[in-house]
Amino acid sequence: MRLEQIEYVAAVSRTGSLRQASEQLHVSKPALSEAIARLERELGVRLLDRKRSGARMSRQGRELLPLMTELLDVAERLRRAAGQQSSHSPTVRLGTVNTATPTLVAPALRSFQETHPTTGVELVTLTHDEILQALAEGSLDFGLINVLEGDDLPAGLRGTHLMSCHPCVVLPTGHHLTAQETVTTDELRAERFVMVRSGFLMHRFAHRLFGARLPQTRHTADGGEVGKLMVAQGLGVMLLPEFSVSSDPLELAGLIVHRPLATATPRVRLVLIERRSTTLPGPARDLREALVSQASHPR
Repeated sequence: MRLEQIEYVAAVSRTGSLRQASEQLHVSKPALSEAIARLERELGVRLLDRKRSGARMSRQGRELLPLMTELLDVAERLRRAAGQQSSHSPTVRLGTVNTATPTLVAPALRSFQETHPTTGVELVTLTHDEILQALAEGSLDFGLINVLEGDDLPAGLRGTHLMSCHPCVVLPTGHHLTAQETVTTDELRAERFVMVRSGFLMHRFAHRLFGARLPQTRHTADGGEVGKLMVAQGLGVMLLPEFSVSSDPLELAGLIVHRPLATATPRVRLVLIERRSTTLPGPARDLREALVSQASHPR
């Protein structure tokens, strides 16, 4: 029996359906259903009534729900107590794919610094998969990743949606495409292109956008921050989520410009991810809340 299985059952009871529970927990519906089925086999009872129209709590499930809720409450109290005991940790470790730094991360860090002047923050730039692995190993407190609409998080992790936007084209100031309101895929394909390396979402998105016909001349950058510097130096153009470019110091200084794509694109979601089974220490919780607050009330 795993605590997350009980959390899944509680979510189905709370939302009224497997679909809504899976959306709330950022877990695929098949994975959630199978986890509950394994718990049912272990307990020897049917917790859900599954029908063609959906799934609802069974009579047996409703009878056991108070005990499951009590168990979740005890686990949460234990997490809080453990978090308070370890709140003396002097450093918070945040993994990021270097996204939304000017619009979200930097303002949240300034707010956090005002209330935690003696606590350090280690901002570690990693790829999407590297952040997931570091969370699983326990070497990060939490992470910031970009996901496309429809992407699922691995089991064992929970995600908090912070903001979303569409991908945009980043251009050096004075580039001929800045005279246009939008940029087409063919126009972008004809330019010297700065591609972020494999492991970052925009690498996958560029392959989706261009298909088999990638731009003929390409440079590779180790993340968006390096890529923006290359664009500012006139070495090419690139694709990034809009929230990684708006209010960027390079854009405020007049060195880069961004334009939307002319074609319809899926939205990019910025998600804060953390382990389900671990309660963050006090300072890490406060930095997490600073990020969520900044995303809800950008200043």
